[in-house]
Amino acid sequence: MSDIDKAKELLLAGGYTCVLCRGGKAETSSERGVRPLLRLIDEGRSLEGFSAADRVVGNGAAFLYAVLKPDFIYAGVISRAARSTLEKYGIPFEYGVAADGIVNRSGTGPCPMEEAVEGARTPEEALAAVRAKLASIN
Repeated sequence: MSDIDKAKELLLAGGYTCVLCRGGKAETSSERGVRPLLRLIDEGRSLEGFSAADRVVGNGAAFLYAVLKPDFIYAGVISRAARSTLEKYGIPFEYGVAADGIVNRSGTGPCPMEEAVEGARTPEEALAAVRAKLASIN
């Protein structure tokens, strides 16, 4: 079984939010939103050589994946902006459902991370915007 197939299988069966696979070994997370990706960045990790499966990939997450550089991503749900960002940074991906945008957890408006990175032109700008937004809502 390929790394991406294993990651997708674990994501869909295990109730995880994010699964990383490399060489048949898996790392899982149940953290919500972009937190697992920020943790990896803060740890100085790279995802080169990894396949990632993520429940929801909005543009904030797509920019963070551009920093982490996985070999492949599967998104259960992906936004149009996230698809463009992943394409721009040459990260191959597939998805279950495409959406115009990601909505917030209460379903009352756009995801705050999507809003935070709206004007970002680089992954570094997006990372700073995501950190600022998280600091303002915590």
